[in-house]
Parts: sequence; C-alpha cells; structure tokens
Amino acid sequence: MFEVYLLYSIKFDSFYIGHTIDLKRRLEEHNSGKTRSTGGKAPWVVAYTEKFKTRIEAIQRELFLKKQRNKSFYKKLSGL
Repeated sequence: MFEVYLLYSIKFDSFYIGHTIDLKRRLEEHNSGKTRSTGGKAPWVVAYTEKFKTRIEAIQRELFLKKQRNKSFYKKLSGL
C-alpha cells in the first residue's frame, strides 16, 4: 500500500508533499536531515495522508497536490 503524505513544519509554517510505502521510516528521514529538500525545516509532523493500491495512483495524486502550490488549500485539506 502506498501513501501520499503532507508534512507540516510548525517552525517554518511550510508544507512538503511526497509518497512512500513506509511513512514512519520516511518521516524519520525527513526529520534527521537525510532528505536534502526538507532537512533545514525540521521538525516535520504528518498533517495528512491518503492510501493507494498502486505507485502510479500515488504519484498522480502527489503531482496533483504539488500543483496546487497553495498554503490555504493544504491547511484546509489537513485541518490545520
């Protein structure tokens, strides 16, 4: 099962969107600095997730969410 996730950095009031098969491991990577694109904005918390049966479905949803580029949309989606 693949998950599309929306991470939120309280410290920087910013969001990050990705997909994974292991959300716990991926969150640890984001918070430990192993992911270059998110390392400087840690700590991250999971704000929202969606599950998909295939990687293709997850990637399509991830791309849709990334195209929104709208903080108020992400806050509404996540309930923040």
